[in-house]
Amino acid sequence: MKSKVLAAAVLACLAPAFCLVPPLAAQDQVKDQAAHEYVVRAITLAVTVQDSKGRFVNNMTEKDFTIYENNKKKGITYFLHDFGAPLSLTVLLDVSGSMALEKKLTECKAALRHLATKLLRPRDEIALLIFADGQVEVAAKHSIDKEEFLRVLDKTEAYGQTALNDAVAVSPEFATRARNEKRALLLLTDGIDNDSASTPEQALEIAKRVDVPIYTIGYKIPRSEQMLKAHKRAAGLTSTGIVATLDRFAAATGGQAWFLDEPTDLAAVVQEIKNEQSHQYIIGYTSYQDTTELYRWIRVTTPNYKHKIRTRQGY
Repeated sequence: MKSKVLAAAVLACLAPAFCLVPPLAAQDQVKDQAAHEYVVRAITLAVTVQDSKGRFVNNMTEKDFTIYENNKKKGITYFLHDFGAPLSLTVLLDVSGSMALEKKLTECKAALRHLATKLLRPRDEIALLIFADGQVEVAAKHSIDKEEFLRVLDKTEAYGQTALNDAVAVSPEFATRARNEKRALLLLTDGIDNDSASTPEQALEIAKRVDVPIYTIGYKIPRSEQMLKAHKRAAGLTSTGIVATLDRFAAATGGQAWFLDEPTDLAAVVQEIKNEQSHQYIIGYTSYQDTTELYRWIRVTTPNYKHKIRTRQGY
């Protein structure tokens, strides 16, 4: 049974509160020191490491990583690199009216069927969130039951306007409720937003504080003249702006962004995302935070300057 995550009508009021909510796994203790309040928090990062040719680097140990928070070095307290560790994947699927055009929704559903039946392992969880105008709905909760996911997916139809920013704002927090340490959010959309209460900046401010990488797939993004003709409230959008927004959602959270037009490419990217998750490092550290610092920047380094490291930028 579907349930509402959050109505877009109240998102504008709740957004400031969301910005101040820490990750669910955080455990807080407050200390008084020099007239400041300090919060002790357990921070977890999903880290992807690739060499100069784009190949995953899998032979690294805890000693090979250095973590900085606001330019202060942090000691690593948790380290996991296990190919067999199960994944909890949250799919955020755009089911707005524009996705009915050019078989966009049909082809996205086919790629997700391939993901569930061919790529995910028995212990991997998958959940389905769908969004259009005004709300995000939990169509299928996190579960290893792939048949239930497919049953709900097959019934999904396109309707209404698109509240993309609102969906991105609330969905990462839902993804953190999954049981597995390896978690990811996969967003499939054509990028049109004509019904959000929040801006891309507000959505990003909320999403980047949660430890879930967002992988964005912009599928068959319309040209600006097409949007002007078919979507009056999207008149300020351009295809370049959509690409930039989806890029930012991915980069800030440690994910990646793709922009595709062919169903064969869609299937290949879904497989690439699943492959990346198998190679990720899960690294934890303890943060002693001055509560006057509203945002903390994170940087992860290795001794090899040629390594490409991808993780969330802060929280």
